[in-house]
Amino acid sequence: MTKSLLVAASALALAFSSSVALAHDGHDDDDAMHDGMTVSVGALELSELRTLETPPNARNAGGFVTIVNTGDVDNRLVSATSPVSERVELHTMTMDGDVMRMRELEEGIALPAGETVELKPGGLHVMFIGLSAPFVTGETVPVTLTFESGDTQELIMPVMERTMEMMHGDDDNEGHDHSSDGSHN
Repeated sequence: MTKSLLVAASALALAFSSSVALAHDGHDDDDAMHDGMTVSVGALELSELRTLETPPNARNAGGFVTIVNTGDVDNRLVSATSPVSERVELHTMTMDGDVMRMRELEEGIALPAGETVELKPGGLHVMFIGLSAPFVTGETVPVTLTFESGDTQELIMPVMERTMEMMHGDDDNEGHDHSSDGSHN
């Protein structure tokens, strides 16, 4: 009986993974898991979705994605939402000497036709503000992105281990000015 149950469970797992792979063929999928996959939203291709683990006391965290606009019309990422934080903003990060400055991009992030825009540590990013819990490596974070074209896409960002290379985009607001007036708390 145990061997039969194991074989049945394995077959079910294989069938499920095959159906998940078929369901995520790069077309507009709702509430899709996107670990290592490309998701198409109109003429936009979204890939390399991720966020980074946070220290236990972190109030903020960054989310990252690569967006390729394969179309011939400019677009814009205009907003993001997530149930894991009080609010989500679209940010840019710059260095002013030794001080990291993050600023909300109220007009969103431009996605020019035919170009690739990388949201990555140390640059443009989605900013989760007022985390309800720390981000833990191996877990996932749901986020919904809204574009100027009217398209909306629910995504899942895997939480990745923070490495020294990624530390440049440190999100734990200690010693950093997170807006032009330093008002993020």
